[in-house]
Amino acid sequence: MKLRLVPRRKLKPAKFKEQWIELQQFCKSKDTWALAVINADKLLDEALKKKRLKGKSMGERLVQAQKTFTDNDSVWFAHNMAKKLLDDSYGKLKESEVKKSLVGIRQALRDLGALE
Repeated sequence: MKLRLVPRRKLKPAKFKEQWIELQQFCKSKDTWALAVINADKLLDEALKKKRLKGKSMGERLVQAQKTFTDNDSVWFAHNMAKKLLDDSYGKLKESEVKKSLVGIRQALRDLGALE
């Protein structure tokens, strides 16, 4: 039996860039910061799926990709923040935390080849 390697898909940075620019609009107001983090997290998950990383959940896909990320801690910080925001269990959002999350996810998207 021969093992066949599944080729890693090449992502289309233009599509991801367009979506990234759209979600940055949520950064203009404190009221929509949570949406910026949640949408960035979804965008990262989309990139992980397109790269065909295995896992039933985004967390499992992040574990598969962690050697790819230059700043794994900030990616996990952002993902956990997004999950808590979705559950309404996150306290008051701080600008520094939102920035840390978005910078971490942007770098992860770059590491995956989704953003230039």
